[in-house]
Amino acid sequence: MFLAVSDFASHQYVNHVEKQRLVVTLAKHPKKVLFFYRDDCPDCQAIFHQIYWHNVISHNIVFINMNQPKNRQYIQKYQLTSVPTLIHGKQRYTGTNQQRIKQIVGD
Repeated sequence: MFLAVSDFASHQYVNHVEKQRLVVTLAKHPKKVLFFYRDDCPDCQAIFHQIYWHNVISHNIVFINMNQPKNRQYIQKYQLTSVPTLIHGKQRYTGTNQQRIKQIVGD
C-alpha cells in the first residue's frame, strides 16, 4: 500500500515539475544536456518521466519548457524546429525513441 501511495505521490510531483514554466539561463549550464519540451506536448509528456528520473541520479539535464515565452530566445540559437529535442554538445535528437534518448543523456 505504501509503495502505491509513494509511486502516486512521486508521479504527481514529476507532473508538477513538468508543468513549471521557469525562465532558464543556459550560460549557467555549459556542459549539461539541454531538454527542450512543452508541457502540453504529448510526445514530450511521453518521455518526460524517463528523463526526469535519469536526472535525479545524474544531475546532468537542464529542463527548458518552451511554453515559457522568455525561453523562446533559444529557438533561433539552437535552430529548434520541434519538441521534444535533446542537445548535448554536438549530439542532438528530436523524438521519443528510448534508445536514442539514452545515447544523448548517457546511461
